[in-house]
Amino acid sequence: MDPRERLLTPGEVAALFRVDPKTVTRWAAAGRIHSIRTPGGHRRFLESEVRALLQELSGEGHAAKYHAESDT
Repeated sequence: MDPRERLLTPGEVAALFRVDPKTVTRWAAAGRIHSIRTPGGHRRFLESEVRALLQELSGEGHAAKYHAESDT
Protein backbone atom coordinates (compact mmCIF):
# COMPACT_ATOMS: atom_id res chain seq x y z
CA MET A 1 0.00 0.00 0.00
CA ASP A 2 1.26 3.40 -0.96
CA PRO A 3 1.15 5.54 2.23
CA ARG A 4 0.10 8.51 0.10
CA GLU A 5 -2.91 6.75 -1.37
CA ARG A 6 -6.24 8.26 -0.46
CA LEU A 7 -8.47 6.31 1.91
CA LEU A 8 -12.23 6.58 1.52
CA THR A 9 -14.86 6.40 4.23
CA PRO A 10 -17.85 4.07 3.92
CA GLY A 11 -19.95 7.12 3.09
CA GLU A 12 -17.68 8.11 0.21
CA VAL A 13 -17.67 4.56 -1.17
CA ALA A 14 -21.45 4.40 -0.80
CA ALA A 15 -21.84 7.59 -2.81
CA LEU A 16 -19.77 6.13 -5.67
CA PHE A 17 -21.82 2.92 -5.74
CA ARG A 18 -25.11 4.70 -4.97
CA VAL A 19 -25.85 2.50 -1.96
CA ASP A 20 -26.26 3.07 1.77
CA PRO A 21 -23.02 3.25 3.84
CA LYS A 22 -24.25 0.24 5.85
CA THR A 23 -24.28 -1.76 2.61
CA VAL A 24 -20.59 -0.94 2.11
CA THR A 25 -19.89 -2.09 5.66
CA ARG A 26 -21.73 -5.37 4.97
CA TRP A 27 -19.72 -5.86 1.78
CA ALA A 28 -16.51 -5.42 3.76
CA ALA A 29 -17.64 -7.81 6.49
CA ALA A 30 -18.53 -10.39 3.83
CA GLY A 31 -15.15 -9.97 2.10
CA ARG A 32 -16.60 -8.49 -1.10
CA ILE A 33 -14.46 -5.37 -0.74
CA HIS A 34 -11.19 -4.99 1.16
CA SER A 35 -11.10 -2.57 4.08
CA ILE A 36 -8.49 -1.23 6.44
CA ARG A 37 -9.23 -0.49 10.07
CA THR A 38 -8.05 2.76 11.61
CA PRO A 39 -6.61 2.71 15.13
CA GLY A 40 -10.07 3.83 16.27
CA GLY A 41 -11.71 0.83 14.57
CA HIS A 42 -13.27 2.68 11.65
CA ARG A 43 -13.23 1.15 8.17
CA ARG A 44 -11.39 2.83 5.32
CA PHE A 45 -11.09 1.73 1.71
CA LEU A 46 -8.23 2.24 -0.74
CA GLU A 47 -9.45 4.58 -3.45
CA SER A 48 -7.63 2.62 -6.17
CA GLU A 49 -9.34 -0.65 -5.16
CA VAL A 50 -12.75 0.98 -4.95
CA ARG A 51 -12.40 2.65 -8.35
CA ALA A 52 -11.14 -0.60 -9.91
CA LEU A 53 -14.14 -2.49 -8.55
CA LEU A 54 -16.51 0.21 -9.68
CA GLN A 55 -15.02 0.16 -13.18
CA GLU A 56 -15.12 -3.65 -13.30
CA LEU A 57 -18.76 -3.75 -12.26
CA SER A 58 -19.95 -0.90 -14.46
CA GLY A 59 -17.91 -2.03 -17.45
CA GLU A 60 -19.29 -5.55 -17.38
CA GLY A 61 -22.84 -4.64 -16.45
CA HIS A 62 -22.65 -6.56 -13.18
CA ALA A 63 -23.43 -3.65 -10.87
CA ALA A 64 -27.11 -4.56 -10.59
CA LYS A 65 -26.24 -8.17 -9.81
CA TYR A 66 -23.69 -7.05 -7.20
CA HIS A 67 -26.30 -4.85 -5.54
CA ALA A 68 -28.91 -7.63 -5.54
CA GLU A 69 -26.53 -10.20 -4.06
CA SER A 70 -25.37 -7.82 -1.33
CA ASP A 71 -28.87 -7.08 -0.11
CA THR A 72 -29.67 -10.70 0.75
